[in-house]
Amino acid sequence: MKAVVFYENGGVEKLVYTDMEKPKISPYEVMVKVKACAINHLDIWMRQGLPGVEIPMPHISGSDIAGEIDEVGMEVKNFRPGDRVIIAPGVRCRKCVYCITNNDSMCNSFKIMGFQMQGGYAEFARAHVDNIIPISNKYSFEEWAAVPLVFLTAWHMLITRGQLKPGENVLIHAAGSGIGSAAIQIARLAGANVITTARGKEKLEKAKQLGADQVIDYSKENYAERVKGITNNKGADLIFEHIGPDTWEKNLQCLAKGGRMVVCGATSGPQVAVELRLLYMKQHAIMGCYMGSKKELLDVLSLVELGKLRPVIDSTFPLKDASAAQQKMLNRENFGKIVLKI
Repeated sequence: MKAVVFYENGGVEKLVYTDMEKPKISPYEVMVKVKACAINHLDIWMRQGLPGVEIPMPHISGSDIAGEIDEVGMEVKNFRPGDRVIIAPGVRCRKCVYCITNNDSMCNSFKIMGFQMQGGYAEFARAHVDNIIPISNKYSFEEWAAVPLVFLTAWHMLITRGQLKPGENVLIHAAGSGIGSAAIQIARLAGANVITTARGKEKLEKAKQLGADQVIDYSKENYAERVKGITNNKGADLIFEHIGPDTWEKNLQCLAKGGRMVVCGATSGPQVAVELRLLYMKQHAIMGCYMGSKKELLDVLSLVELGKLRPVIDSTFPLKDASAAQQKMLNRENFGKIVLKI
């Protein structure tokens, strides 16, 4: 099969379009003929390399996989070749207390497709039947591939962990990112007052179209001061944080007393500083978030099917141009998801 792989960590030039052996499935697995695979920052981090993190090499990235079933294992009863499906990106053990209580990403053996396991930058991908979810014809394969990881993570952050309530002020960073465009929609659906940041008039206008109530160009304005002004000096009740050092200090400046900050990423770096006295005096809560559960994903997919949430695609690239697709994300030139079309 054709696939895009990297044999060692480094820049986008390390991505190679080549022939790889088609994987074999076990009795409880399904082989999916990949039609589309969305790109995430996780793909870039894995390609660049993270200290102390081991991944299978040569590595096939890609957590968001949509396609048709090509082959099913002997023990798989509910699917057949030709079915339209997505692969849930989170792989759980299904037996521990975390999995049983729908806290899959706390499972000790939790893995992510395209991270600790081979992913969807390929013509075929295999997965346990537990990760196979049927999809309708309502959206294209590219649109379905734009949903799972970002909408699941954003839902887990805002609804499950953040407990966002109607009327609360929520600050969502990077409206143009895949996860930002998903979070705006989820926060709007929850009835919150949505404040978001982006760079440039075009992205700000698109953020409004998605449902943002207030937009801030972070390249021209001090967003912390603007948030205070918008909220009559109260600050944001909830901050949706996935940037890191570039936004951390200002986040805490504009987080309301008793406010919550949910964190899922570190795009600008892994290390930040916290003024402990302000943390406890203002009674802030900072919560780490790591993707989400299969149940949450099914809830999100139902809302997508109903049209209450919708995938946002910036652009599509053929599989062989995965390096150009990743570079576009690195350049922050996208609004919404960048998708590989296989």
